[in-house]
Amino acid sequence: QVQLVESGGGLVQAGDSLRLSCAASGRTFITYMLGWFRQAPGKEREFVSAISWSGSTTYYADSVKGRFTISRDNAKNTVYLQMNRLKPDDTAVYYCARADNRITYTPSRVSSYDYWGQGTQVTVSS
Repeated sequence: QVQLVESGGGLVQAGDSLRLSCAASGRTFITYMLGWFRQAPGKEREFVSAISWSGSTTYYADSVKGRFTISRDNAKNTVYLQMNRLKPDDTAVYYCARADNRITYTPSRVSSYDYWGQGTQVTVSS
């Protein structure tokens, strides 16, 4: 059974930084694309970033490009999201997810992922 556990969320002020972590179980971690999504109250879950199994290819939503950086450490089965220059609009529950290798992968689609973490709250005050 695959488990994804996020951590690192919190309450910060605008302009601050946070680093989210997502620890995954399972020996096949390194063969999967991984993604970060977020969901604000009353809104749909939206794509934030994704990374290839090797870390050589990354994807970002336009709203976070230049501020957020995704990375992974396959030896630790962990994916990270470094968030800089945070804005109040970044307030949401952040989820990590593992891509479903059985289907065509589109980084920004929720349906491209088959396992999700429980989420970690990020709140940015103005």
